[in-house]
Amino acid sequence: MAILPVRLYGDPVLRRPGKRVDQVTPEIAKLLDDMVESMYDQLGIGLAAPQVGIELRMLVVDEGRGVARAYVNPRIVEETGFVVDEEGCLSLPGIFAEVARAESVVVEAEDRTGAPIRRQASGLLARVFQHEIDHLDGILFIDRVDRVTRDQIKRRIRREGFSEEAATARAFAL
Repeated sequence: MAILPVRLYGDPVLRRPGKRVDQVTPEIAKLLDDMVESMYDQLGIGLAAPQVGIELRMLVVDEGRGVARAYVNPRIVEETGFVVDEEGCLSLPGIFAEVARAESVVVEAEDRTGAPIRRQASGLLARVFQHEIDHLDGILFIDRVDRVTRDQIKRRIRREGFSEEAATARAFAL
C-alpha cells in the first residue's frame, strides 16, 4: 500500500466534483486500500478521493475501533435531525469551525467489491459521511459556515498558511 499526499485548500482538485466509478476494478480496490492507509497516516477518520487528487466518487471512513470501510459512488438517501458541532478537515489543517449537519443519515453505495451497501449512521459517523460526500461534490466544510466566519478563515489561511503542527493540533480532522 502507498501513502497518498493529502491535497490542501487552494488545490483545484478539491473544487471539482468526482466522477462516478463505473466498475470496481482491482485498480480501484488498490486505490481504496491506499486511501485507508493515507487516512490513518494523517490521523483522520474519513477521507474522500479528491483529497488525495483522485477525481472519483469514493471515500473511506473509520467506522470505529480501527475498522475502515470503503464507499464507492455514495449518496445520502435520507437525513433526519439537525445538529451544530465543530469540524476540521485534513485539507485545511488546523482550521476548525461550527457546522450544521443532519443528526443522522442513510447512505447507499457500493463496497470495495462492487456489492451494494446501505448504512445508517448517526452522531459523529453521520457528520463524517456528510463531510466526505461534500468533498465528492467539490464542497468544503468552510462553504457551510456563515460568510463572516468563512472570510475570517480565508484571511487566516492567507496570512498564516498551514503549519506541520496544525494537522495534529486537535482530533477529528475529517
